[in-house]
Amino acid sequence: TKHHPGAMVMPIYDAAMKYQEENVQLVVVGGKEYGTGSSRDWAAKGTNLLGVRAVITESFERIHRSNLIGMGVLPLQFTGSVDRNSLKLDGTELFDITGLNALTPRGEVDVKVTRTDGSSEFFKALCRIDTDGELGYYKNGGVLHYVLRNLAT
Repeated sequence: TKHHPGAMVMPIYDAAMKYQEENVQLVVVGGKEYGTGSSRDWAAKGTNLLGVRAVITESFERIHRSNLIGMGVLPLQFTGSVDRNSLKLDGTELFDITGLNALTPRGEVDVKVTRTDGSSEFFKALCRIDTDGELGYYKNGGVLHYVLRNLAT
């Protein structure tokens, strides 16, 4: 991947560490059945450790969606006719996700995509946190943080 548009190609891990040094949170964009064939919870742990804070896909593999929430990563799903292809994404875009303070299970959030030429586009994404329990895990940064906070009280 590239650390910034125009930068040289480097391993994903190296680019992710540079983004972490810059305090930049990452978004992954995927297709259908995202997470299928993953090594279960380690796939979600790796995603979190790379600094990914949200994943926007056409659909999720059921267990992987749940594992992402358990690691504090927000699963979002494209709705209607909007997807990675209709948006013509090339990987250089910036994403702003708003509505997180009012997040509800299966609610919608607004996503702004800003391109390198300065133009932007908006779309709504479905929050794939499906239950109040999952929302509690997510708001606490994942299952481990949720459990530790409950033990401390």
